[in-house]
Amino acid sequence: MSKKITFPYHPQYPSVADLRKKAKSRIPKFAFDYLEGGCNEGLNLARNENDFDNIYLKPNYLRVGGDIDMSVELFGRRYSAPFGISPIGLQGLMWPNAPEILAKAAAKADIPYTLSTVSTSSIERIAEVSDGKAWFQLYHPTENSLRDDILKRLKAVECPVLVVLVDVPAFGLRYKEIKSGLSIPPKMSINNILQAFARPLWGIKTLQHGIPSFATLKPYMEKGMDMSQLGQFMNKTFTGKVDIEKVSAIRDLWKGPLVLKGIATDEDMQAAIQIGADGVIVSNHGGRQIDAGESSINSLIKLANNPLYKSKLKIMLDGGIRSGVDLARAHAVGSEFNFMGRPFMYGVGALGNEGGDHTINMFKTHLYQIMQQLTIEKVTQFPDRLLEPLKP
Repeated sequence: MSKKITFPYHPQYPSVADLRKKAKSRIPKFAFDYLEGGCNEGLNLARNENDFDNIYLKPNYLRVGGDIDMSVELFGRRYSAPFGISPIGLQGLMWPNAPEILAKAAAKADIPYTLSTVSTSSIERIAEVSDGKAWFQLYHPTENSLRDDILKRLKAVECPVLVVLVDVPAFGLRYKEIKSGLSIPPKMSINNILQAFARPLWGIKTLQHGIPSFATLKPYMEKGMDMSQLGQFMNKTFTGKVDIEKVSAIRDLWKGPLVLKGIATDEDMQAAIQIGADGVIVSNHGGRQIDAGESSINSLIKLANNPLYKSKLKIMLDGGIRSGVDLARAHAVGSEFNFMGRPFMYGVGALGNEGGDHTINMFKTHLYQIMQQLTIEKVTQFPDRLLEPLKP
């Protein structure tokens, strides 16, 4: 009989849906809308989750199973589980001090946390609280001098993995953000202030930790910027397409593992290999950029099952995962590692300082159970349990 392992988490919140419901009751509407929103009509946002339902797994009940090992080796490091925490901008707006809460939890659990360029904690602070384990996602700036300085700071803290975001040549058209004032340039309306008053714990925590700001970018901003000036700064600093030439320059400067996030097509996969990337994260930016695009999981099915790609770099997934069963499905169709953003923000919004630990252990519990149910011991065995080869 295999050894039983348990991962303690709060029994009142056994699912992402439970965390979401609680988080919605504690986060002001404008911030919750920012977290949840997709672009345009939200069609691709829905596809990201719904298309997982077309993937079926088969058990092997009479097989003798051994001890379960969920760990995965990635870029020379072994992580305790095959998932990590996605980069999310403005995390501290959705729940005060969220980046530090999640970075600490990830470091303790030995899974990767990825800090966004436009999150609300700095490179140096997250490196400190994560014991140097946190990854970093770069929004490529328009000025190479700013890019070079950010890379210099990442080298100074010995950041283990650099993720370059490639799927934001323009800011997505997100109707809820425009209405609430969280577009570029941002504004704080009377309605948003009233929504904040309706969530007093969020307000108290915000006062404790300070008004959220783009902490990593603070050295490059003029002091005392108002909202309009901040919007102008963001437009000027980050509006521009990331192309092969720009990523190749980063490859020359960055000697550690380099991952491109936002890959969804054969053309971009081939370019990533040409550039010399060590891995890609197949993603459609959480359904926040192109409503007419396909789901991340369907893009992954096509890309991960091309042997020419898989032999060249690590192929990972970000988008639509809401349970351990979804994690199992992702691995069954070829993902080598997975990232989740919204579920972890739901966890922090619902449970505050305990939200990171809870959500990590919840997903580990889910994944452990499905591995028991399918009678497998290692994550690499999930493809053996795919019911049939799938073509999106």
